[in-house]
Amino acid sequence: MAEPQAQTPRERYRAQVKAEIKQYAWEQIATAGTSALSLNAIAKRMGMSGPALYRYFAGRDELITELVREAYRSLADTLRTAAGEAGAAGVSGASEATGAAASGVPGEPEAIAPPPERYATSAATEAAAPPESGAVVALAHALRGWALDDPHRYFLVYGTPIPGYHAPDDITAIAAEVMSVLLDACVAVPDGDPAAPFAAHLADHRQWAHGHPAPPVALHRALTVWTRLHGVLSLELAGHFAGMGFDSGQLFDAELQALSAP
Repeated sequence: MAEPQAQTPRERYRAQVKAEIKQYAWEQIATAGTSALSLNAIAKRMGMSGPALYRYFAGRDELITELVREAYRSLADTLRTAAGEAGAAGVSGASEATGAAASGVPGEPEAIAPPPERYATSAATEAAAPPESGAVVALAHALRGWALDDPHRYFLVYGTPIPGYHAPDDITAIAAEVMSVLLDACVAVPDGDPAAPFAAHLADHRQWAHGHPAPPVALHRALTVWTRLHGVLSLELAGHFAGMGFDSGQLFDAELQALSAP
């Protein structure tokens, strides 16, 4: 396998400048929102002329698209890692249980990988979730952690549409990678009722799944998990729970427990 060619000094410089432009863009978004993003303002902060900056990004939309691509890829990678760790923990737990059974000693397999402490859910949620829901629980933890790490990045892709911005077609494909990870996890959960009205509807309205072979009940489950957890997250990150006197993390746990219940 051929080794990748090293970047030239010119290529490294260009990559560094683009990274700096994106950093200033995120600072603008954090201060005034995406609709106020200005390449000329970024150029001024960097000590460049407007025309010089346009050599790196052709316009505001191209810069936004780059930020959106990176956000979706970051989330997809985060979810894949969480799903992989949950799967590895499940295999390990099953192996321990098999060994215990062979020796006549009762075993208690660890079906769900414990999440990092800062995103940990309650013991009640873990106890209520059937083993097959382990990956879904892990993905929920990972999604919330990713959102809390950078709320502005979260709202760039899941917030209010940006006035005047039209995303290129490849953004849809990148976003579909995120949903594909969740669909994989939902396929592993025991089947629900295929005759449920919305599941039956999805049997003929599955283009949003971009060719994923999940059965209608798994499509239904994935959409239910996705919409309900995003609902809680969006309200939490927008500050709508402030002053209400309850722990928003426990609300997320309660919603996850309801979604994971057999």
